[in-house]
Amino acid sequence: MAKMTVDSERCKGCGLCITACPKKIIGIAKEIHNKKGYCPARCLDEEQCIGCAMCFSICPDCAITVER
Repeated sequence: MAKMTVDSERCKGCGLCITACPKKIIGIAKEIHNKKGYCPARCLDEEQCIGCAMCFSICPDCAITVER
């Protein structure tokens, strides 16, 4: 099973990964703020992740890792 993780301290919540995800399972964690005050992205349904790494490829902050 694939797994997508976000380094919440590096993520600035730009949302590019949300638009890149073909399964539409990434969202912004509005209830969490990192040290810089940003709300980071998160995977909403890890069971649906196919490990395509589109989110990883588009992330300008290199905050996303994908394990297959």
